[in-house]
Amino acid sequence: MKTALVTGASRGIGAAIARDLSRDHHVIVGATSQAGAEAIVDTLADASCFVVDLNDPAALAAATKDIEQLDVLVHSAGVAPLARVENATRQQWLDAFELNVFAVAELTQLLLPALRAAKGTVVSINSGSGYHSGAGSAIYSGTKFALRALTDALREEELGRIRVSSIHPGRVDTDMQRQLQSSMGNSDYDGSLYLRPESVAAAVRLAVDASDDASVQELSIRPSGLERN
Repeated sequence: MKTALVTGASRGIGAAIARDLSRDHHVIVGATSQAGAEAIVDTLADASCFVVDLNDPAALAAATKDIEQLDVLVHSAGVAPLARVENATRQQWLDAFELNVFAVAELTQLLLPALRAAKGTVVSINSGSGYHSGAGSAIYSGTKFALRALTDALREEELGRIRVSSIHPGRVDTDMQRQLQSSMGNSDYDGSLYLRPESVAAAVRLAVDASDDASVQELSIRPSGLERN
């Protein structure tokens, strides 16, 4: 059976991806707490926990040292801070780039030998904010622009050895989205207006299941505006 590691898999988009991939992969569920990882693992047919601080290089090295072959690596963990440039603190910038960019680079580097051995696929969950920015989103968009640059470079560097995909969802109905909308003063939240996490998971599945001659390099997904069935 093939193996997939999904970070940020304890909730939202990451959990939906883990569930989808579990249909034909052993899923290594990445989370920041044992309880969070186990809550998902217990619902999957073949899964294990990957509980590690993604911002700790030594812990990451220890957690990945025994992974010799990996078919899929999905980077779904991340933070989405909102702050105007005039109010943003240096620590907010550092914290966001640490998790959204630096940890992605570190984990990918550590797992490249395992991915190459499997001719695997790396999938980065980016955002529409990886293409454009706006008021209050300089930090978040900055990390997503940087993530796109990282993904593009990795794709060229590893051409012929692994596949690299960048998935760019619009707004998704998750706990994080509810928190974001609340922080923006939206007291009339309607999740039906946004993408379902499962729709993002379907996009990841498309990239993972592409035939050997094809690579889904970049995929943008937006809410359709159609009424859900």
